[in-house]
Amino acid sequence: MSATRTAVLWVPDWPVLAAMAVMQVPVHTPAAICAAHRITAVSSTARAHGVRRGMRRRRAQELCPDLELLAPDDSRDAREFEPVAVAVEKVVAGIEIARPGLLFLPAAGASRYHGSEAALAEALVSQVAADSGFESQVGVADGVLAAVLAARGDGVVPPGGSAAFLGPRPVHDLVHAAAGGGVEVRAVSELTDLLGRLGISTLGALAALPGSSMGMRFGALGEWAHAMAGGADLRPPGRRRVEPDIAVVTALDPPAERVDVATFAARRLAEDLHARLVRAGVSAGRLRIGARTESGGELERTWRCGDDAVGGLSAARITERVRWQLDGWLTGSAVRGVQPGNLVELSIRAEDVIAAGTQQPRLWGASSGEDHRARRALVRVQGLLGGDAVVTVELQGGRDDRDRVHLVPFGEQVPPERDPALPWPGRLPHPAPATVLPVARDVVVLDENGGPVTVDVRLAMSGTPASLRDGSPSREHHVIQAWAGPWPMAERWWTPAPRRRVYLQVVLDDGTGLLLASTGGRWAVEAIYD
Repeated sequence: MSATRTAVLWVPDWPVLAAMAVMQVPVHTPAAICAAHRITAVSSTARAHGVRRGMRRRRAQELCPDLELLAPDDSRDAREFEPVAVAVEKVVAGIEIARPGLLFLPAAGASRYHGSEAALAEALVSQVAADSGFESQVGVADGVLAAVLAARGDGVVPPGGSAAFLGPRPVHDLVHAAAGGGVEVRAVSELTDLLGRLGISTLGALAALPGSSMGMRFGALGEWAHAMAGGADLRPPGRRRVEPDIAVVTALDPPAERVDVATFAARRLAEDLHARLVRAGVSAGRLRIGARTESGGELERTWRCGDDAVGGLSAARITERVRWQLDGWLTGSAVRGVQPGNLVELSIRAEDVIAAGTQQPRLWGASSGEDHRARRALVRVQGLLGGDAVVTVELQGGRDDRDRVHLVPFGEQVPPERDPALPWPGRLPHPAPATVLPVARDVVVLDENGGPVTVDVRLAMSGTPASLRDGSPSREHHVIQAWAGPWPMAERWWTPAPRRRVYLQVVLDDGTGLLLASTGGRWAVEAIYD
């Protein structure tokens, strides 16, 4: 993983500054944001009185009786930050907002245009102060974490110096890059607390650990933390484009109750949308297809777009996606016994609109064309067989690996039924198996004496797993070299049909790793590890 030269603009204490501006609190008045009886953001005036983040409200008021307590409001923070973003865009063409108060921008081209990175920082700070009235700080470095920390110190880290800059800093500084890295701040904070208890107190010590070990122990979060500590990026900063979404809408009169009738109107709508995209010289990253029924119901679905044509998709392929969606709403719902009603309005909105041709491919690697050609082939198969004939796999919430699989029609964006970010207590430990069998394969687990191994209600095994015999006619026999478990899993125990299983991980004499599940005294192979 490499690092991109990144500039970060940071407005200190942004939540409290935005609240003070909206509530018209004088700037010399000490103020703080209070949520759940704790202080979450503090103005510089309140900080001078000893008020700190994380402090209880009562303690903060003891230190500063004149403290103005303000309520948190995420939408207000984002709305008030827009003038700052617009001011930055007057200096640099594209930006990425990590959170209100913090934004990223690629620094290489912008610094060459302004003469140096110091001149770029000066131009950004001056423009923000002139247009919005807020004071800001800018940092430039290789990688997101180093740039964020440099912004907090209002400095520039020389090229190639991010590793040395990050090395002596405390490991808890990882929380400052959480928003820009797409991870939860709370999860990062818990990870840094654990690392501190394990004796890893600095980012340099964390970067010195093997990356594979961090991934095996802490999963994707551990890999992210290791990359950040070493000054690398998991992805380069994106760019915020000012092109607005392009939408087309038409009324269906008379209302459409059949797919072919609605598709005829959708074809004209798709041609109109494609013509607008071509005239504007832009392409769309997503298509949002919407419909309104006679009863006032709203139907909406989002599809990802390819980037192989002007406007992302041709008019015919836009029509094809709308037809798939109409077929799912009208025909598919009727088959399931759910009738949404006749459609009276149809709309298509092009989102994630950017200038056409900006997706420059590489000479090799993920964006060299292989993925592009594979997408075209899948879309072709999907056009021949139907929208639901080609599916992709996404993760959703669940405790075992089969429940965590979420099948989604290729190109469609469907939220998972269960949120994977929830804790899911009792979930199988990492790493996840590479192959989940569609149908579990029966096996027999034997102990050292050749007797079957069983697990009682107290999770005590009748013997040590020593060998495994396949339940198929071949009855292959393998020696178990290592095993871990058992892990109980009791789901929906409050219902008339509870589900109870016990899991066991084993490594066979041929090096194969298996995930075994015991239900009702019978063992079965549910998944295979690489």
